[in-house]
Order: sequence, then C-alpha cells, then structure tokens
Amino acid sequence: MIKIAVASDNKMVTEHFGHCEGFMIFDTENNKIIKSETITNPGHRPGFLPNFLADRGVNVIISGGMGGGAVDIFNERNIEVIVGARGDAKVAVEAYLQGSLKSTGSVCHEHEHHDECGE
Repeated sequence: MIKIAVASDNKMVTEHFGHCEGFMIFDTENNKIIKSETITNPGHRPGFLPNFLADRGVNVIISGGMGGGAVDIFNERNIEVIVGARGDAKVAVEAYLQGSLKSTGSVCHEHEHHDECGE
C-alpha cells in the first residue's frame, strides 16, 4: 500500500505546502485509491509538517510549491516529493498512480514570495 498526501485547499492542490487548509490522505493499492480522508493542517512551523505526515505513514507528498527545508526533511524520511502540481487533488493522485504526474522541482526559497510558488 502507498499512502499519498496532497496539500490542499477545498479539495484542490494548494500553491504552498505549509499554508494549506489541510491534507487529503489517499490510501492506494495496485494503483487505485482505496480510501481517502482529510486532516486539518495543524499549523505551519519550520520542520514540523514533514515529520507530522511521515509519522502518519505517508510515502508521497504532492503540492504546488514547497520550501527547501521541507523538501530536505521529506527526502531524509524517504518520502517522495512531487511539486508543481495543480488542480483537483484526487485527479493529481490518479495522475501520479498512472505515472503521468512528475515533479517540476519547483522549490520556494522565500516565504515573502509564497504567492509565486509553483510558477
């Protein structure tokens, strides 16, 4: 089973990982979604969210944009990071499962410019 988290606002992939409303968590098996749930973002603190998701068994994180610190922690925890995604969260997960969603590698460098993440 692969557990995929999507940083989301109103079921859409969010532009900036740390400032999302919540995370849609999809349990997948044999490239199919078997269960999903949404958990509220417990708050943006440096280094907290990647570990929060890793401790929930997440294997993949999908977001529009993400800071380098978060990417590094996900990498250390062996969680695949997909950034540059947009649109409906479930559609993004389905695209990932089909192998058609690839990371753009778009890393946000400055929080003051978080509106530009994902571009």
